Amino acid sequence: MTKTENLKKRYDEEVKKALKEKFGYKNDMQIPRLNKIVLNMGVGEASHNSKIAEAIEAQLTKIAGQKCVVTKAKKSIASYKLREGMPVGAMATLRGERMYDFLQKLICVVFPRIRDFRGISPKAFDGRGNYTLGLKEQSLFPEITYEEVDLVKGMNVSIITTAETDDEARELLKLLGMPFKGMNK
Repeated sequence: MTKTENLKKRYDEEVKKALKEKFGYKNDMQIPRLNKIVLNMGVGEASHNSKIAEAIEAQLTKIAGQKCVVTKAKKSIASYKLREGMPVGAMATLRGERMYDFLQKLICVVFPRIRDFRGISPKAFDGRGNYTLGLKEQSLFPEITYEEVDLVKGMNVSIITTAETDDEARELLKLLGMPFKGMNK
């Protein structure tokens, strides 16, 4: 699989049919599908240093392939020296073709770059068919070079599906190629 069309095409040709057989859906609209992928980087130090906030925003924009939004503090917390409205991170919501591009890149490029990678946890579902995983550093992505990383920050990747249950979502992601620990293809 080299292009995004392959992941979308794979969903349309193989995954839909397999899910329909396994779960016995009567209607094609019941079959779970990917809704969106949300990327989030929280950087507490950004509230005190605007250069860090700009660097994180630029890096997440490169990773996502679209402009990201700077997230701001909703309320003031004196013990963290944080005031309402200060930047605390960045996020991007991917849908459609960009979503499939990112998922392809995550599975084929980023996961193989992780040292001692043995798969992702099959238990990180939220009970409603959504999956969230954390990455320890942004330099795993091919768009980011080691020279431009001032501060190594992790990021959360939330995969939002239309699945009703975790089992349906787990099967959907497994069929799309997500490398879950202890689950054979």
